[in-house]
Amino acid sequence: MNLPTQKLGFAPNNWQVSQTFADITRPQKTPRPAILATETKTLRCDLSKAAIIVIDMQNDFCHPDGWLAHIGVDVNPARQPIAPLQQLLPQLRAADIPIIWLNWGNRPDLLNISAGLLHVYNPTGAGVGLGDPLPSNGSQVLMQGSWAAAVVEELEQLPEDIQVDKYRMSGFWDTPLDSILRNLGLTTLFFAGVNADQCVLSTLCDANFLGYDCILVKDCTATTSPEYCWLATLYNVQQCFGFVTDSSAIVTAIHH
Repeated sequence: MNLPTQKLGFAPNNWQVSQTFADITRPQKTPRPAILATETKTLRCDLSKAAIIVIDMQNDFCHPDGWLAHIGVDVNPARQPIAPLQQLLPQLRAADIPIIWLNWGNRPDLLNISAGLLHVYNPTGAGVGLGDPLPSNGSQVLMQGSWAAAVVEELEQLPEDIQVDKYRMSGFWDTPLDSILRNLGLTTLFFAGVNADQCVLSTLCDANFLGYDCILVKDCTATTSPEYCWLATLYNVQQCFGFVTDSSAIVTAIHH
């Protein structure tokens, strides 16, 4: 029982083992309660169980040479979260709150992409759709490892950050996101990124359906869709799926 042990796995779901002994009690993290203001209620949350999921802040969605810009979308709204995220993410790292980059990054063979999904992004079959090269630089649209799928250079990614590729609007389908969150004991999720009414909302809804506590970070989220889509997203998150806050409220919760 007193023999030296080695840690297997990740807190709070790790074991301590030796040649003859295994401690499978899975000691829990020390709680870090914090008070967070949202637009509807004041929350008491546990920062030791919190993470932020930053969705699709990628060149294809946010860069003037990316895919959306190529098909005629004004990407300036999609760039609005960059500045507040630049301020928020270092504060989260300093507070040991994990940062999860959830990016659309398809397999090169597209074998898990349905015809219906391909049709959404290339309805005639003759345009530039998933996996096709961008005319501006040849990078393949939303292809894992490509410039097109990379996070915009203005947002720094660090080695301790968590990277998850997704293959459709929700980051939970056909990905390890749920397993990672459960293994790390993370139950309170902040959501940021683009588009608020599409990939962000789809992922947030699925998180809610899976039992996570969902908080949309308003100033770190945006959409290139019409304003009524943005307003409907805020309404539905608060009405059905969670809470809405902003980055300054999160920073206040961390430091008080």
